[in-house]
Amino acid sequence: MLTLLSRLAAVAFGLTILSIAAGPALADKYPNKPVRIIVPFAPGGTADTLGRIAAMKLSQALGEQFVVENKPGAGGMLGANLVAHAAPDGYTLVVSGIASNVIAPALNPQGADFDPITDFTHIVLLGGPPDVLVVYKGEPVHTLAEFVALAKSTPDGLSYGTPGIGTHGHLVCEMLQREAGFKMTTVPYRGASAAAEDIVGGHVPAGCFTLTTASGQIRAGNLRGIAVTSKRRLPDYPEIPTFVELGYPDLVAVTWFSLSGPKGTPSNVVEIVNKTVIKGFEDPEVKKRLAVDAIDPEPYTPDEFLKFVEDETKRWAPLAREVGAAMKK
Repeated sequence: MLTLLSRLAAVAFGLTILSIAAGPALADKYPNKPVRIIVPFAPGGTADTLGRIAAMKLSQALGEQFVVENKPGAGGMLGANLVAHAAPDGYTLVVSGIASNVIAPALNPQGADFDPITDFTHIVLLGGPPDVLVVYKGEPVHTLAEFVALAKSTPDGLSYGTPGIGTHGHLVCEMLQREAGFKMTTVPYRGASAAAEDIVGGHVPAGCFTLTTASGQIRAGNLRGIAVTSKRRLPDYPEIPTFVELGYPDLVAVTWFSLSGPKGTPSNVVEIVNKTVIKGFEDPEVKKRLAVDAIDPEPYTPDEFLKFVEDETKRWAPLAREVGAAMKK
C-alpha cells in the first residue's frame, strides 16, 4: 500500500512540476488575447483596406482576433502617436506608412510626438499603389515629352492638382520638375477624389496622385495616364509607360503602408506577425484584390523592412520639408 501511495505521490508531484513548467510557455504564446491594429486614417482608403486584410489573415492564422480601429487625424500622426507611446507587448500595432511616418512629421515636426524610426518597431510592408501623372482628356498631350514641352511653354507654369500639400503625389511631381527642369503651379485639394473630379471636369489640366484614385477615370477614358511610378509597366494598364523607361530612374515610388509596433516590441512577435502577413498576402484571392490597385508588396524580413523605412525617410523627408516651407511663404 505504501509503495502504491508513494508512486501516486510521485506521479502527482511530477504533474505539478510539468504544470508549473508549462505555465510560462502558455503565457508566452502570442497572441493569447485580442490585438488592436490602429489605422490612422478614415475607413475606406488604402491604409484601411490593407490593415483589414492583414487583420483578417492574422486572425485566421493565429486564432485570436486582430481588431482594426480607425483613429484619423493630423495626417496620420494622431494614430501613430498613440501607438508610439503604447505598451511594447505586441498587442497594439499601427498601419504605418510613408504618409504618417515620413511625410507628415517632416511637414509638421511640432505635431509629431515621436521619432519615425527609433520610436517604432517596423515589422512588415503591406504595400501600396504607385502614383500616376494624368491629364484631362481634352489636353493635346499623349506622351511625357509632350507634357514637359507643354509645361515649359505655359506662362506662369502649368497647373496640376494634388490631394494636398506634401502628399506623395505632390512630391513625385516636384521631383519630376526638378529632374526635367521646368516649373508647374500646384493646386492643392482636400483629398485626391476632389482633385480628380476637377481634372475630369477640365478645370485643371493635370494631376498626380495614386493609381487607386485615378484608375476608374482612366478606364472610363476621362483621364489619360502619361506615366506611372511603378518599376515596370502594369498588366492592367499596359498603355501607360513608367517614368523609368522614359528616362527618370529615380521616379520609382509607391504610397506604401506597413505594420509597426512601439519601440521594444518583442522579437518573437515581430517574427510571427511578419511571416504570417507575408504568407497571408500570398493568398491568390488577396493578390487578385491587391492587383486591382497595382499593389505588389515586397516580402521583406523585419531587418530589410527597417532599412527600407530608413531609406525612404532619407529620400522623401527633406523634400517634404522643403516643399512645406516653400508653400508657407
